[in-house]
Amino acid sequence: MDSTVRNNPSGKRFEVEVDGHLAILEYDLDKGSIALVHTEVPSELEGRGLGSKLVKAALDYANSQGLKVIPQCPFVASYIERHKETEI
Repeated sequence: MDSTVRNNPSGKRFEVEVDGHLAILEYDLDKGSIALVHTEVPSELEGRGLGSKLVKAALDYANSQGLKVIPQCPFVASYIERHKETEI
């Protein structure tokens, strides 16, 4: 299973395609910040950790770009709460 997360700036989302299904984490960029808006994993891909992988990729991107993270998506907020080592 190739589950490489890619940033799709024109679609304003991080995405990973597995077995013909697309999991996404939508975002909005603003000056100095990134709002992580909505995570969606198709039911066919649930339980594979793809949602967490999307969030980690988004947080890594935010850190590399010096962006403040605004976790609007409940899944993202929960991920950050569970992973206290996450720098935001």
